[in-house]
Amino acid sequence: MIKNQKTATLFALLAVLMWSTVATAFKVTLLYFSALQMLFVASLTSSLVLLIICYQQGKLNLLKESFLKRPYFYLLMGAINPFLYYSLLFQAYDLLPAQQAQSLNYTWAITLSLLAVPVLGQKLRRNDVIAITLGYLGALIIATKGNLLTLDFVSPLGVGLALLSTILWACYWIFNSKNDADPIASLSLCFLCSLPMILVSVMVFDDISMTAWQGWLGATYIGLFEMGLAFVAWLTALKYAESTSKISNLIFISPFVSLLLLNFIIGETIYPATIIGLVLIIVGLLIQKKN
Repeated sequence: MIKNQKTATLFALLAVLMWSTVATAFKVTLLYFSALQMLFVASLTSSLVLLIICYQQGKLNLLKESFLKRPYFYLLMGAINPFLYYSLLFQAYDLLPAQQAQSLNYTWAITLSLLAVPVLGQKLRRNDVIAITLGYLGALIIATKGNLLTLDFVSPLGVGLALLSTILWACYWIFNSKNDADPIASLSLCFLCSLPMILVSVMVFDDISMTAWQGWLGATYIGLFEMGLAFVAWLTALKYAESTSKISNLIFISPFVSLLLLNFIIGETIYPATIIGLVLIIVGLLIQKKN
């Protein structure tokens, strides 16, 4: 593929725009569906979208080849993402204001650097330590609405689920770091492997009868954009990019645009502590990216 930074930037901005809308979509859809119901419809939608993309790109044969080569790997990856990761994340959104759940979720890259030490044998650099300190300080400010001395959490369980989801997301990327299969085919396999797990969970722990059309509309939107097309656009941007660092920095636009949408569309009051905490997390991530 010929490198083209303008094309890469266009695809990256498209992905950022899609990711900026999903916090609002999560919160609205949770008014009509439970976390598991929303996950099932969203995963079903994204699986169909990814299969269509694989078909158009002539990669359907890669699905069978990749799965037969490493069946247990893809079953494990599907269990982590989307099943467990989104189950916890959606439940966190159900318990917390969307601005808190979203901002806490952005600490996953910091969690990744911590897990890389015991799992991959990497060493923490000075920049990593600074990023970890700033990131989790920011997370604490957000979770307590700035009441650091009292440690008064809106929902301790919601905060715990949001932070636990970052561990799962970091594990997903660590385990995939040595996977040399086609990224879109691999992502498709993860979603296809997770669908039976999600379906059984809905049938056992929830209600399979989902009648609210608003829930179907919202969950379909999430599956189409958050779990499907946004990842494809981002992967395409990275393929075209002459400078991946310039592209990856664009992701930091997303949480601030998302806050504006949360305020404008669902009327969620944005706390000053959220802005301060989010800025600390973003600064920490930018410091961490420096060599």
